[in-house]
Amino acid sequence: MSRFGDLSKKSIKELEEISSIIRERILEVVSKNGGHLSSTLGATDIIVAMHAVFNSEENPFIFDVSHQAYAHKLLTDRWEEFDTLRQFNGLSGYTKPKESKSDYYMAGHSSTSISLAVGSAKAIRLKGEENYRVPVVLIGDGSMSAGMVYEALNELGDKKYPAIIILNDNEMSIASPIGALSRILSQTMASPFYQKFKSKTKDILEALPKSATYMAKRFEESFQLITPGILFEELGLEYIGPIDGHNISSLVDTLKLAKSIKRPVIIHVQTTKGKGYEIAEGAGSNKEHWHGVSAFDIKSGESLKKSSPKPSTAIFSETLLKLATEDEKVVGVTAAMPSGTGLTAVMKKFPDRFWDVAIAEQHAVTSMGALAKEGFKPFCAIYSTFLQRGYDQLIHDICLMNLGVAFAIDRAGIVGEDGETHQGAFDISYLRAIPNMTIFAPSSNASMVEAMRFAKDFPTPCAFRYPRGAFSFEEDTAPPFKLGKSYTIKEGKDILFIGYGNGVGRAIKTSELIEENPTILDLRFVKPLDEERLKELSSTHKKWFIFSDSAKMGGVASAILEFLNQNGIRDIEVTSFEYDDNFITHGNTKLVEESLGLLPEQLAKRVK
Repeated sequence: MSRFGDLSKKSIKELEEISSIIRERILEVVSKNGGHLSSTLGATDIIVAMHAVFNSEENPFIFDVSHQAYAHKLLTDRWEEFDTLRQFNGLSGYTKPKESKSDYYMAGHSSTSISLAVGSAKAIRLKGEENYRVPVVLIGDGSMSAGMVYEALNELGDKKYPAIIILNDNEMSIASPIGALSRILSQTMASPFYQKFKSKTKDILEALPKSATYMAKRFEESFQLITPGILFEELGLEYIGPIDGHNISSLVDTLKLAKSIKRPVIIHVQTTKGKGYEIAEGAGSNKEHWHGVSAFDIKSGESLKKSSPKPSTAIFSETLLKLATEDEKVVGVTAAMPSGTGLTAVMKKFPDRFWDVAIAEQHAVTSMGALAKEGFKPFCAIYSTFLQRGYDQLIHDICLMNLGVAFAIDRAGIVGEDGETHQGAFDISYLRAIPNMTIFAPSSNASMVEAMRFAKDFPTPCAFRYPRGAFSFEEDTAPPFKLGKSYTIKEGKDILFIGYGNGVGRAIKTSELIEENPTILDLRFVKPLDEERLKELSSTHKKWFIFSDSAKMGGVASAILEFLNQNGIRDIEVTSFEYDDNFITHGNTKLVEESLGLLPEQLAKRVK
């Protein structure tokens, strides 16, 4: 039960007051902890209305991405605990069934919600529970840019499973308002009278001979063309809207109507991102900033984040701009993350050569294959966790054709507060298995530049990874990358520290905390390995320690063990400091690493 009691018994005025209180609580916590802000403020009224009409423990509440579900958490017995949002051992920034029975599914990637609704609707029908259960989806218009949504809508429209899909149109304006006409149409289509009239008209038309219905059907088709819902109607779904997503009275009435229809319904709701916080509402071209924020001052909106070393993404952005300026064949793509991946500057300077294709990683990967085939050099900049969504395309459309697409894998390793759904743990493991794929990693800002120059001139598929934030290793200059060649940072004896990517910095820091004098090797390439150098070191160093921000299974140590086995080298003791076979929780990166035993102080003890 909510701290506010049973919302179904509240008046509209009381529900509006609850929305205001919830927004204040969200601002209070997110300004201290950071998190998703503008989207969750914009969805608050919708979520309050959902809870006023439906029981969230009985009806599956399915939030797409679920970063907009903070109000849902606050309405489901997590008010006090909300102070721990995104903190280590605290509440997740996404829905999480382990936290509450009201959280139906865990989701941090977009465009999964309608598929989940179809699956839950099938289960509800098989269990004979359609009279009192229906899946309720809240999906943002940005998520509608991914193909998975339309695969699900296609089946839903065909099978007609009861489901309510609330389309939160907050930025893309899928259907632009048409002034007074739009308002009249919206109010009309959202009324019970219109829905009943439409149903009866359909029955009558189907009963009449074709000759008598021709003009009527043409009129109905023409009417649909000036309404925003033609796409959904053609897919076989009922459409209501667009309605005002901040008018709780209208939202409650519409949800009750949709509940009574007993068919799949799309409710098109228009909202303002950042609603209730003037600075975020009026952000203009800077709206992306308020989507996800670090701690900030509520009065001014200014970030409280302290200055930090230049992040690897900034080095990527600067270097890509330079490469694109030098070579007109350099092109690139991102999937709805131009700022996050550092493509904003190059897109602004070369709008015809760099593209944001929205939340469509599969399309992004495949489209770059064709550009590579035509003689261009594509850089495909996608977070490690999101590149997972384009895995078949990596294999089938890039590596099978052996095309020279360079994959710039941002957010490799632990990403902190976003947690399980976003940790960049698996890219080494899933890329190593693909023929024709070359895999390498810079370890510093200087080597990042060299890695990108190597990638630009490399003729076949390649991928390089780099962390969120700054590299842990700093060097003024770095030697150029050469295919399959490592780089010895420090010569020592007996013990070998092998670092890969950001693991090099951890290896160096760990070496400073032990009495031994290890050799430190920047592996650089995990596929192909520097077999010549590793064979040399196997004769003089019998204990090898592997440092890499990646999953242990299929990771860097795994590649090295395979090499040792294939070459009959049996006397090397290999210890991996990679991630064990678990999903990694959310929280401050240092605290998460400490919980995994991966801080240099902890690793030094393990080495000893």
